[in-house]
Amino acid sequence: MTIAVFAALLLLTGLMRLIEVWVSVRRMRAPGAHITPEPVLFAAMAALHTGFVTLPLVEVLLWERPFVPWLAGLSVAVLAAATALRWWTLRTLGRSWNVRVVVAEDMRIVTGGPYRWIRHPNYLVVILEIAALPLFHNAWVAATILSLVNAAVLARRIPTEEAALSAFPAWREAMEHKKRLIPGVL
Repeated sequence: MTIAVFAALLLLTGLMRLIEVWVSVRRMRAPGAHITPEPVLFAAMAALHTGFVTLPLVEVLLWERPFVPWLAGLSVAVLAAATALRWWTLRTLGRSWNVRVVVAEDMRIVTGGPYRWIRHPNYLVVILEIAALPLFHNAWVAATILSLVNAAVLARRIPTEEAALSAFPAWREAMEHKKRLIPGVL
């Protein structure tokens, strides 16, 4: 039963990622949208998220990972917090949100919501999801490997995005004193 719930959570997450790509493609077609080229980096992100929704289940099935109730509870708590932060971030960004680095000349600089405190709340959400979801069913190897790959991807993606956004003086001014992921820390 717990494996079925875990598989359903992974499937739901995969479907959400596909919807995010669909929404993003539609928004990238908007007049004046400029997509920052990142062919290798975006392919790595796509592979990471494909692995995110498949590898944890493979680990649980192949290595017969036991269900650990307290770990599942912690996973659900982190995922609930990440989901709340994701919805807050998406509501704050509105139509400006995208899975790609997209800027437009008439871009509105967002400084409300979680952007009051950090520059990249959505990346914080992804970090939390990738670390927590595999742990729902004790897939700690997948959680570790996927988190390390995600760290490598974000180490390139965040500077790429910030370079594109830095072309806007209002963004530089609004974000120069804010940390990337954790207020006052990182």
